[in-house]
Amino acid sequence: MSGKQEQARHLIESLPYIKRFYGQTVVIKYGGHAMENEALKKAFAQNIALLRYVGIKPVIVHGGGPQIGEMLKQLNIQSTFKQGQRVTDDATMNVVEMVLVGSVNKDIVNLLNLAGVKAVGLSGKDGHLIRAKKLEMVVQGEDQAPEIIDLGKVGEVVRVDTAILEALSDDGFIPVIAPVGVDEHGVTYNINADSVAGSVAAALKARRLLLLTDVAGVLDADKNLIRSIPMLEADQLFNGVITGGMIPKIKCCLSALQSGVDKAMIIDGRVENCILLELFTDSGIGTEIIHSLKDAGAGE
Repeated sequence: MSGKQEQARHLIESLPYIKRFYGQTVVIKYGGHAMENEALKKAFAQNIALLRYVGIKPVIVHGGGPQIGEMLKQLNIQSTFKQGQRVTDDATMNVVEMVLVGSVNKDIVNLLNLAGVKAVGLSGKDGHLIRAKKLEMVVQGEDQAPEIIDLGKVGEVVRVDTAILEALSDDGFIPVIAPVGVDEHGVTYNINADSVAGSVAAALKARRLLLLTDVAGVLDADKNLIRSIPMLEADQLFNGVITGGMIPKIKCCLSALQSGVDKAMIIDGRVENCILLELFTDSGIGTEIIHSLKDAGAGE
């Protein structure tokens, strides 16, 4: 098969998926290596532009942990971590908001605009987008009483008001959301980007939720990629298979599915064109979290 014939075959393969997702919302959490490598950044923007041009409505939620850490270092502000999460005092929160909203968000918007689509940057403060509350973390060790961990201004999503997202998407714009929320008293909180992406996908009843990571997906005990995880089987995998930072990602996906999202995918953001490979090919490239086994398959 010639190179041109191969290209045509791939285009034909993508056609049923383009038809299936036309007019649908896809929420994508953008972070990790895909935000740092120049070639991957360009490919990401082109992937999002293609989705928009074929009639799909992408909504982007981004992270920015490394950028926050670098700015805190430059400002000589010491970071403290508890249970793997950054304690966010007032000084740290100011830096978080400055970096996420004022720098990272605008860089992504600019990247997408240069790819030929119209993007608009938002934080949870815009249009009452993300109502938050202080995250209460309770840790209980073996034979120990529960301990409340105070993370400062680290929050969790209470509600997502989709009005501004729907208005922008319907008008051809791509919303790009920084994971910062505000409570009923106007206090600003730093929120985990995966959690925000899951909450946004649930509120929009998105067709797909994609989490870009720095691993191939969920791996089994032998380090082989698990292609599909039905919701009812997910709990069994928390006993040693799903560990560390993958636990909140899976929980975020499960919560989104319970709220009406069709499927959630955890995919390798280090792979160029990973979004197109996941959405528009028969095999996909990552791990899909599905309602049941009958939903298995990249494009169903």
